[in-house]
Amino acid sequence: MSVIAPQNPIMERIWERARAGQKRIVLPETSDGRTLLAAEMVVKANLGQITLIGKEDEVSKLAKEVGANIEGIPIVDPEKSEKLEAYAQKLFEIRKGKIPTVDDAKKILQDYLYFGVTMVKVGDADGMVAGAANTSADVLRPAFQIIKTAKGISIASAYFAMIIPNCPYGENGFLLYADSGGHPNPTAEELADIAITTCLTMKNIFGIEEPRAAMLSFSTKGSASHAIVDKVIEATKIANQKRPDLLIDGELQGDAALIPEIGKKKAPGSPVAGRANILIFPDLNCGNIAYKLTERLAHAEAYGPLLQGLGKPINDLSRGCKPSDIANVVAIVAVKAMVPYGESQ
Repeated sequence: MSVIAPQNPIMERIWERARAGQKRIVLPETSDGRTLLAAEMVVKANLGQITLIGKEDEVSKLAKEVGANIEGIPIVDPEKSEKLEAYAQKLFEIRKGKIPTVDDAKKILQDYLYFGVTMVKVGDADGMVAGAANTSADVLRPAFQIIKTAKGISIASAYFAMIIPNCPYGENGFLLYADSGGHPNPTAEELADIAITTCLTMKNIFGIEEPRAAMLSFSTKGSASHAIVDKVIEATKIANQKRPDLLIDGELQGDAALIPEIGKKKAPGSPVAGRANILIFPDLNCGNIAYKLTERLAHAEAYGPLLQGLGKPINDLSRGCKPSDIANVVAIVAVKAMVPYGESQ
């Protein structure tokens, strides 16, 4: 297999930082050949250290079938792991009142997602990537139960890193869309925190020194009146009160957020209008529809849904992902693991 290479400057920077950090990333979905192919890609590209979770004979058999060279990559079988007792005790403590006994915790840890998240929790791994073969709900459940949100962050959310070819908007076609994969209908307070967290993600993970977040609506600065517009206006006020050092403005329509001449006309004096590199959507309907349309109509690369707000990096994948997508998300997670809790997630 040839080594994949990033096709844009944003991912080139992510790769450089991942190579320097050499973080330990868990891939639990070893019954899916794409995971094994991605593991080989990560190792060949030197993006970090991979641990696979599964039964060694089954994983090795599938690797041969799909043509993945995983020689030298550790495979951990929860049933045989010498850490099972300690992990079960830890899980029992975290979920006290929810899990009756330590033996029950051991049974739960036979689920590879729970085992992988627990590895991250106790520090035996730096991050986990899953979702190619499991629903977002299945991936997020152990993450929220075991890892929980970072200090100072009230809500975990999901964003997509969008790389749009031949696009002058955002950072030469690079934008973050949030929340595009998590909360169906965030409150004004939650929307404010999503905007703040995404700004920190843009700066600390992707290296963009000036995040500029547009709080999107079908109204720009009072051009329409409705309760759902009021939520965006209130969220903008809350975000500005919490973090006046960040550039967060709204309410803005999509064209006013992205196109300089329209931004100047519709929202004169706005520090964000016409130059946004982050789009904050009022609800999941808008965010999910927008990222999928951008991906298909503009032939964009869409990395995500990427989680932010957790105490340690656990990341979801689209079930339609390619092995190269998994490898790139591993690199992003490796970089997230290098940032102190709460500063990016």
